[in-house]
Amino acid sequence: MPAVRTPRSRVSAWLTVLVAGLVAAIVVVGFWRPWATPAATVAAGAGDAAVPLTPAALELPENPTVLIFGDSWTYGSAAAAPTLGYAYVVAQLAEWTTIVDGVRGSGYLKPGIDGPDFGTRIAALDPALDPDLVIVQGSINDRNLPADGYRAAVDAAWDDLAATYPRAQIVILGPAPQVLPVEAATARIDRDLAAAAAARGWWYISPLMQDWITTDNYAAVIDTGIGRYHPTTLGHRYLAERLAAAVGALTR
Repeated sequence: MPAVRTPRSRVSAWLTVLVAGLVAAIVVVGFWRPWATPAATVAAGAGDAAVPLTPAALELPENPTVLIFGDSWTYGSAAAAPTLGYAYVVAQLAEWTTIVDGVRGSGYLKPGIDGPDFGTRIAALDPALDPDLVIVQGSINDRNLPADGYRAAVDAAWDDLAATYPRAQIVILGPAPQVLPVEAATARIDRDLAAAAAARGWWYISPLMQDWITTDNYAAVIDTGIGRYHPTTLGHRYLAERLAAAVGALTR
């Protein structure tokens, strides 16, 4: 029986498809780079044309000292007791020693109820604390203020933070939604903070982009009554679990 020969035109077509597939695979792997350190979550603002820096994996000792700095969510508002807030609970879950610095109502531009704005508070931090890790949380409290000057206030505050704790690793924890759907100003703050963190090569954790709070769990996580749109006690524990897992994923 004579051998079956494939027409030359069909061979050429198959070769073209094979080469195209190989090229596509190379391009995908080149962009994915599964061997590389994962990049920070970045949502660059319109004015940020520079290529974001890739943060290095966190290097934490056993039982690290972690300064958690933020607003009323860090303070522990609406939990049965402030010490049941996420910043305290995460210490038990992740085996950290946490130093909690939360001021209700405070933001990068907005002074708080019982303390000043973030920049002023950071400038007053004690250098002797010498934390292994600093987590800066929030804030939604600037959402009703003009966007002008926001990025400058963030950069100035972070400059002071890095100068005060040059040995510390820094992670930025973006705002979480107190209402759904997410307010446009809260989404803008999330984008601005993500871009600012990426420009410094700092890890950015975005509860908005990672869907920490959705319509499925909103009623359990957020107290919309006497808690005035702050996490419930259960919600604080949930946030602690998500934060511990997120930082763990960034740690070598």
